[in-house]
Amino acid sequence: MKLVVLAAGYATRLYPLTLDRAKHLLPIGGRPVLDHLLDKLAPIDELDGVYVVTNAKFAGSFREWAKAYAPARPALEPIIVDDGTADEAKRLGAIGDLDFVVRRERITDDLLVAAGDSYFSESLADLGRCGLEHDAPVLAVYDVGDLESVKRYSSVEIDASGRLTHLEEKPPDPRSTLAGVALYFYPAHVLPLVRRYLAEGNNPDQPGRLVQWLYTRLPVYAWSVPGEWYDIGSHETLREANAAAARELTQS
Repeated sequence: MKLVVLAAGYATRLYPLTLDRAKHLLPIGGRPVLDHLLDKLAPIDELDGVYVVTNAKFAGSFREWAKAYAPARPALEPIIVDDGTADEAKRLGAIGDLDFVVRRERITDDLLVAAGDSYFSESLADLGRCGLEHDAPVLAVYDVGDLESVKRYSSVEIDASGRLTHLEEKPPDPRSTLAGVALYFYPAHVLPLVRRYLAEGNNPDQPGRLVQWLYTRLPVYAWSVPGEWYDIGSHETLREANAAAARELTQS
């Protein structure tokens, strides 16, 4: 099983912090965001390869980070993939970057995909088990508690078996407080559909749009994120994630 971390955005909402530093490398609890993400995914025993896709502007910074990062196992040493873009106007988009890595690195394994700007307070080990049990795409979900908040994400509905019955990206009138998180499992046999999605001219950005397209074509299941989740998209959520990391450190 391989992991692709999506980290090619420019994070303009976090300026000036991200003018010369990728938000995925900003410190939370004294360590880069990516350190925490990979540590939470490391307990997935089947995971044996990590690719971090970024852009030409920040590729050097990610390579320096990778040299300093101490993986839980040698197989989890991150490989940095530069998508060759240098500004917001030319970016490939999250789904475009996923396709780029899959094709360039010739990935044919089961695949985990994670946005590199998420902070999780608990281990994500059960996501791997859930994906392997279903042998189907799995979307991580989190109950944000109110309909207004879910407008920033994907609104998700599921049936008694955990299968998605409805998903709408950034809904103006959400029907559920269950939000899709940018954390996914894709079995190997589904990977060719990423290329098909893009070949049909669909939106290459916002990774939830791929799931929105998939769930009407094949079974897609939900997995509930344990503990707390923070999407590091603003100065406010960065502060909240730092507070959560401080609590986690105190409790450990």
